[in-house]
Amino acid sequence: MQLNFPIFPEQASSMAGQVDALYLFLVLITTFFSLLIAILIVFFAIKYRRTPERQAEQIHGSTLLEIVWTVIPLGISMVIFVWGAVIYYHMERPPANPLEIYGVGKQWMWKFQHPGGQREINTLHVPTGRDVKVTMISQDVIHSFFVPAFRVKQDVLPNRYVFTWFKATQPGTYHLFCSQYCGTKHSGMVGQIVVMTPEDYANWLASGKAEGSLASLGEKAFQQYGCTTCHRPDSGARGPNLEGVYGRPVRLTDNRVVLADDNYIRESILEPNAKVVSGFQSIMPTFRGVVSEDEIIAITEYIKHLAPQEANPLNNRTTPTQIRDSEVPNIQKENERQQNQQQPAQQTPQGTRPANPSGKKP
Repeated sequence: MQLNFPIFPEQASSMAGQVDALYLFLVLITTFFSLLIAILIVFFAIKYRRTPERQAEQIHGSTLLEIVWTVIPLGISMVIFVWGAVIYYHMERPPANPLEIYGVGKQWMWKFQHPGGQREINTLHVPTGRDVKVTMISQDVIHSFFVPAFRVKQDVLPNRYVFTWFKATQPGTYHLFCSQYCGTKHSGMVGQIVVMTPEDYANWLASGKAEGSLASLGEKAFQQYGCTTCHRPDSGARGPNLEGVYGRPVRLTDNRVVLADDNYIRESILEPNAKVVSGFQSIMPTFRGVVSEDEIIAITEYIKHLAPQEANPLNNRTTPTQIRDSEVPNIQKENERQQNQQQPAQQTPQGTRPANPSGKKP
């Protein structure tokens, strides 16, 4: 009878082989030194066992031996560190122009939204041979997105977007787990990743029922909640112009410079007073409890697709949020210069009288 007992899950992503190679190296190194130590313990216990004929001898240290057992473990440790750091670097930096999919974890299910507006629950369809970036957030507690066949695991946090990416290499259906205990029905929070050929994936997208693209749904929500009343590209706008702002530095009223990413947009919707854009007043109301997480994702996607404008001067009222990347160092230097000017030119020591430049008696 043939036993089907694989040691590792099947490799179905571009990173799976690299992760398995490092893991196998760790297993072999651990096994080798464990056996070496066990054999040496038995050998020395037998050779140097206590007998009436044996007399105790003074043993002096060996500098060469101490150098060897210090340098070799150090070298092995550095190999493991560099190897793991390289894999971690690639896993934490998605390639350019990936297929972006949004995910929401909640007790006890996974929800996914495709750029075309297709929605899935506990199932995610992706094509082979294409980088897929999944941006996720939790609606309640900490979850963990875990696909063993892809060697991908990412904790999903409430109130903060996180992401993971992968490139599927083999068509098939693969397990999706939540590997972080999230409540009484944690074991039931499972799903599947359906990997398809690019042709089959295109047919699946075309056959799916969608109300419109994710960006178009965001535009509807943007208009529904009256965002266009303040965020418009004219000099009388009460809010910053959002065209082309995504992914660019934003200057705040306290002269800080932050990046307009997914987390910044979400915070600006739910906590508008946390980071107020320079040149505008804190008049935007909070939409916490009004806008759903799915609508925030759609609005973020809509802002991403707004046509970027040509960078304008820093003091332009219509686009005060748009700052050239090359101007950020100049802004920081200008802030330091202003802070230095605000300091008193001459400090008066405590207990002494200030100088009388006129020379007259008081």
